[in-house]
Amino acid sequence: MQKNEATYDPLDTLWQAPAIIWMLLTGEGLAVVLALAPGIEDDRLRYFGLISLAIQWISLSTLAALYLLRRPLARLRPPHVAYVALALLLAITLAISNLAWFFFRDVWSLQADQWNGMQWRLTGIVLAVGLLGLAAFQNHWRGRLHAVRAKQSELQALQARIRPHFLFNTLNTGAALVHQKPEAAERLLLDLADLFRAALAGPRQISLEDELSLARRYLEIEALRFGERLQVRWELPRELPAVTVPALSIQPLVENAIRHGVERLPSGEIEVAVSTTPDTVIVRISNPLPRPGGLAMSGHQVGLNASQVRIEALTGGRGSVRTEVVDGRFVATVRLPVEA
Repeated sequence: MQKNEATYDPLDTLWQAPAIIWMLLTGEGLAVVLALAPGIEDDRLRYFGLISLAIQWISLSTLAALYLLRRPLARLRPPHVAYVALALLLAITLAISNLAWFFFRDVWSLQADQWNGMQWRLTGIVLAVGLLGLAAFQNHWRGRLHAVRAKQSELQALQARIRPHFLFNTLNTGAALVHQKPEAAERLLLDLADLFRAALAGPRQISLEDELSLARRYLEIEALRFGERLQVRWELPRELPAVTVPALSIQPLVENAIRHGVERLPSGEIEVAVSTTPDTVIVRISNPLPRPGGLAMSGHQVGLNASQVRIEALTGGRGSVRTEVVDGRFVATVRLPVEA
């Protein structure tokens, strides 16, 4: 599901190994800079060891404190989380520096004024680095909000796209059935109303079962138009997996299969199959290709791109839509993550 301002956790990246490694390397770099700075009269190697120990304890303790407080921090807005992280960093810096003085002052033989000077120098550096990080986070957060709003606008535009030719063909089919088959015309209009209701509801998540139901309604409408030219084969498990998908993300792929496959042939079969792995649900939609050589037509890309963008956006990049040509059939494969 897509994260927005209310659900985005800015601390997520801190628990990943690359972030921890970079934090440790940055701390060592800062210790080197401080040890090589002019005005150090003591043994620089010993000074480096002391500073390195303090910085790494500060970094890891701050990270541990943020992890322990992750649940209450999750209730705060990300900008407020940044201020809390800065306050924790400063508090832990003072606490660790005082503890280091209490336990190791005899080992390093530092005078009280030397230690106080180093302590305030370290606190000032931590404060400066923290403020720079806070400013960088504020810029990142504003950029993220703009990106999320732009993506939401894009998703709304994609969601609202209903092909005019499909609407006109459906209404024409319904008009032709009104006198000959009024019950079929009524069912057609009800199916069309369900499709439009889903399209106008805006970007949202629905169950895979409901999404396949919308695709089935669309195919029922097209079956009234194509008659015996259209055959549909469903390969579904006895119980569909309890996963969610973006509304109207699979139906456009089925529409593509009709428009660029069956519509250009005397007759053709659409296949919709669902299979599962322990962490993925796979939906495959295939259709025959009208060209003798079995080459995919560029027209498939419109609906494909729309579905791909929406599935990747609303699954955080874990879902995907891929296509291939197999034995003269165009196959669109949708992979959906199974939530723990």
